[in-house]
Amino acid sequence: MPNAFHFVVCASIVPDPLQALEPVAGPAGPSLKNETMLPAVLDPWAAHALYHCAALAKENAGSKLWLVSMGPKAKLQQVMMTIGQKVPFEFVAIDGPASGFTDAAETAVVLAEAIRGINGLDPSRLILAGGWESASRGAGATLQIVGELLGITDQFQGVDKVEIAPDGAMRISERVEGGAYQVSVCPAPPVVLGWATGTLPEPPNNPQIGMSNMRQIMPALQRAKSVKLENQALRFVSVELPKQRRETRIVKDASVDEIAREIVEWIRSH
Repeated sequence: MPNAFHFVVCASIVPDPLQALEPVAGPAGPSLKNETMLPAVLDPWAAHALYHCAALAKENAGSKLWLVSMGPKAKLQQVMMTIGQKVPFEFVAIDGPASGFTDAAETAVVLAEAIRGINGLDPSRLILAGGWESASRGAGATLQIVGELLGITDQFQGVDKVEIAPDGAMRISERVEGGAYQVSVCPAPPVVLGWATGTLPEPPNNPQIGMSNMRQIMPALQRAKSVKLENQALRFVSVELPKQRRETRIVKDASVDEIAREIVEWIRSH
């Protein structure tokens, strides 16, 4: 099986973006107001990576897919109840902070250690994926650092499409300015893919996939290693919401033209 890849998707959990997210300063540094009470979702950017890697794994027989995620156990369990019904994967849980105010370098060290510890993972077949950006803070550095720590120098960011040839070569489309793509050909893994939004919709819930995933998600949560990220040198001078915000409205059955027109009008008025 020349195209049997080992996909590892790094995905954090974030507060539901539809909630009001208000930064506050506390004795331990900045956080979000009532953060522990906010419902969590899988980071939307990383979710695209998960869905696309699952599709590629399905197309290439013998491939495997792992999802590596760090966050409080209770939040991870809540999110996996939904994500676990979308696509088949093996779960690697890390019990730690999921805040957008954690240090990217510290987080990367923990993730790299967890990936090295995956039983059966072949580094020569590794396709490391995650979100190009994040809905929490968007440091844009964590995935790159994880790749560097694992010795992967072929890295692509803003990926929307990956086509795999019969010989295993990957044709990768990265976003560049003006709605254009930079297309590269990577002959073989290991490689890092920072996904943008891609081209696939969110898969529907599949109860059979959910039952299969939950058999190993709960044990993975029980044996999750606890970590603390305490970079004493990290200091946030100020944290505030963007000055210009467009309030989200939930409207059913709005056409694409209507949505686009409203956004354009809002941009012109600011």
